[in-house]
Amino acid sequence: MSASDRPGDLDDRGEADARDSLRALVGRGVPWRFDAGRALRDPSNARRAAVLVLFGVLDALPAHARGVSRVPADLDVLLQRRAATLGHHPGQVAFPGGGIDPQDAGPREAALREAVEETGLDPSGVEVLGTLADVPLPVSNNLVTPVLAWWTRPSRVAAVDHDEAVDVFRTPVAELLDPARRGFVEHAGVRGRLRTPAFLVGDDVLVWGFTALVLDGIFDALGWTVPWERSRTFELRRFEP
Repeated sequence: MSASDRPGDLDDRGEADARDSLRALVGRGVPWRFDAGRALRDPSNARRAAVLVLFGVLDALPAHARGVSRVPADLDVLLQRRAATLGHHPGQVAFPGGGIDPQDAGPREAALREAVEETGLDPSGVEVLGTLADVPLPVSNNLVTPVLAWWTRPSRVAAVDHDEAVDVFRTPVAELLDPARRGFVEHAGVRGRLRTPAFLVGDDVLVWGFTALVLDGIFDALGWTVPWERSRTFELRRFEP
């Protein structure tokens, strides 16, 4: 089977196929490479949370975005940089999201509510495709539900509460998949040192930790991943806020 025949390869088939691929992924799931219960410090008291993994089509491509054959060149995902003053994951790049509150009907509603509060997006322009299996976040003892969504009508976004996030940006998926921008980071975990995936965005933004694990799992499950040099390691100190 050639690369262009694989179900995940999108080449020139456009945004409709990207959306359909994401919708199909909800049905078959992502095989996360860890056990959620064992990964948490205290599974019985885990805090439930949700994040919005929002894909869409860029209005304009930044100059450094280089197309990769397995996705449309204008496909993007919404990310934000957390405030450096936060107690957990300070300064890290993250999806919009947060804890599931009692008034939320479930993860979908929580992820959308948090995204509105953090980025100011218009929820009426967001189509929720479905949820993926929960992902553990050991350092904060959270059990997080990724909510996959598609931006049917993109709206203006910006950091609303600078105590929570300092920047909101739409990142070309092709840039995240660029083999030259992929690597690992080594960092402390709850149960010792970890080596986890990372993505370089531009010259000075590194996506790592929980967000990179989720993106890595989604890209692999969709067949979008382009082979990359797995001996490459990024120094976290270079990207500290």
